[in-house]
Amino acid sequence: MSRHPQVRQRISLRWCAPLIKGRLRGGTMAFHLPGHRVWDFWLATDGPEHHLFFLHAPETADPDERHQMARIGHAVSTDLRDWELLPRPLSDSPIGAADDRATWTGSTVRAHDGRWHLFYTGVSSAEDGRVQRVLSAVSDDLRSWERTDVVVEADPVHYEAWQPGVDDADQVDEVHWRDPWVHWDADAGVWRMYVTARVHDGAPDGRGTIAMATSPDLERWTVHGPVTEPGEFRQMEVSQLLPADDGWVLLFCHGPGDNSAARLDRGEPPEGGQHAYVGDSPAGPFRPAGDSLFVRGDPPPLYACRAVEHDGRSWLLGWPMVDAGGAFLGGISDPFPLQVGRYGASLATAPDQPAPSEPSYGPAP
Repeated sequence: MSRHPQVRQRISLRWCAPLIKGRLRGGTMAFHLPGHRVWDFWLATDGPEHHLFFLHAPETADPDERHQMARIGHAVSTDLRDWELLPRPLSDSPIGAADDRATWTGSTVRAHDGRWHLFYTGVSSAEDGRVQRVLSAVSDDLRSWERTDVVVEADPVHYEAWQPGVDDADQVDEVHWRDPWVHWDADAGVWRMYVTARVHDGAPDGRGTIAMATSPDLERWTVHGPVTEPGEFRQMEVSQLLPADDGWVLLFCHGPGDNSAARLDRGEPPEGGQHAYVGDSPAGPFRPAGDSLFVRGDPPPLYACRAVEHDGRSWLLGWPMVDAGGAFLGGISDPFPLQVGRYGASLATAPDQPAPSEPSYGPAP
């Protein structure tokens, strides 16, 4: 019989940075790919298996140039710790394809007919990698994939977009339309896609937002206005929608340099990391509930975090941006216990294991 009720408390990862960095220095990073830099990722769960899709580029490449060489990798695990590397889900596209330059972050969902759909970001050589588009592939078993002709692009009515017939010099430097997260909204009877985007007006350093598109069938998509209010960030990356009590939580991340001047002028710290906005429905809008930045730092200890259900509870994984010397690190972290609630998200720790300067956690899975 327990002497004390197992009450859990919410804490910010601000206090957990020493623990995370210590784990990473101790060699407990769950996944890395020798000879490659690994960063953004997402997961799809099929029975006992967790499928990890991740971005990678040759380690010999300049870290700042890795994006233009990125490919999607694939691994599988039953415990979020020991990963078996699988063949790449997508082969290289021929010159002229919308993803012949690089393939970036996305999400993987199972349709009502049982087929899996992998939505991802593609950039092409035709625009020198400056235009991001959402593309897709399908699979019956999560292992063998075939590209589709689905293309979802930024709508110039709402967002910065590529303007056909306009000289390159008059185009935006980069069309932000990436990181699609797809979710089935059962109440509305539609699929919803959340996309990293930028509105086309307002202060340039605050145009970052999360766009929405909807579809009845994962093939025909209609782009709508943003589900977050612009003005705070230059970009809002790698979103994920999570159910929470009687509401919804939208995770996203940004770097320390993505804070707008207006945000900093209000006294917000010049940090980056992981946010959790809240909303009443998957349709949004999503807003911060208090201090929404629950993984934070300059740089943050983890970036582009993902939540996943395993063994009856929620876990958070991310990739470490830099090592102690400030050099690019990458890889996928161990899972950390996560709490998601009506007012956002946080890491969880028991009350007899407080988190002052050197916090500790219960065992990961």
